[in-house]
Amino acid sequence: MRPVYGWLALGLGAALVVLAEYRLNDYYQRVLAVVAINVILAVSLSLTNGFSGDVSLGHAAFMAIGAYASALLTMPASMKLLALPDLPAWLARLELPFALALLVGGALAALAAFVVGIPVLRLRGHYLSVATLGLMVIVQVVALNWQTVTRGARGLNGLPALTSLLWAYGWMLVSVIIIWRLVRSPFGRAMLAVREDELAAACRGVRVFPTRMLAFVVGAFFAGTAGALWAHLITAIAPASFSFFITFNVVAMVVIGGAGSITGAVLGGVLMTLLPEWLRGVETSLAVGGRPLYGLSQIVIALLMLLVMIFRPQGLLGGRELSDLLRRREPLPAAESEGA
Repeated sequence: MRPVYGWLALGLGAALVVLAEYRLNDYYQRVLAVVAINVILAVSLSLTNGFSGDVSLGHAAFMAIGAYASALLTMPASMKLLALPDLPAWLARLELPFALALLVGGALAALAAFVVGIPVLRLRGHYLSVATLGLMVIVQVVALNWQTVTRGARGLNGLPALTSLLWAYGWMLVSVIIIWRLVRSPFGRAMLAVREDELAAACRGVRVFPTRMLAFVVGAFFAGTAGALWAHLITAIAPASFSFFITFNVVAMVVIGGAGSITGAVLGGVLMTLLPEWLRGVETSLAVGGRPLYGLSQIVIALLMLLVMIFRPQGLLGGRELSDLLRRREPLPAAESEGA
């Protein structure tokens, strides 16, 4: 794609976001904001699951860390005094701007990924999946029992509604551009080499463990910022909000769109957000005996996922990116990318 077309598309997208911000009602604005947040989650997970070949199931844990950190840093001091009277004095008085709280939430999620990644990234395959799933359980248990900071199962509510469409789509653009540049850099080629053959990559001089660690940490950072955006969109969080259901949805977005494709992750995030919303309207309109067909959306989505896995196991886009589709060419195989 020529740069001028990219700038035109960016300008058109910005104009549409501004128009939606002032023209659409609250419901449609919230749905569109969730689309942007899910795209951030899908693109950040594709960095680990799609490009470096590590199947992580702990994305909801990083999202929870970012959400709680941002919530505590932006809550007014008067609200903290009432809801969290036992909070440490320095944290009770601290109020940060949303942008800074967003970055702190992402940084804390990245720090947690680094600490956990030191032992966990020694594993591969389903062992790594189970270990990262355990991380999600640990974060949930900590949030449930750390009453003085998280209020336990009651959660934190009444958070400032700071996430607008401009914030959501602006940060989505930042995350997509950074991860795109990362994947297209020599580091991205090293990730592809590690994914295809770890031993061969090591023999070619690729530092395998640092490569996997950096992918894991960067993905966690953006998951943490997505959690912060989500917390200030919904304005209420609880430990139960960050369950395996979120991780399953994000993994489904990556798999359906195409692992190893940023464009596919974006497409998967959009589809897996808008399709359930549309099907919920179908559930109420197709009433049988006066009763809406609740649960129909889950059945339809499960069937669609099954069909994709049978007939298109590489996902809708496979390893293709938007630039590959526009030029009508196949992406370079991972082995060739490694040595390019």
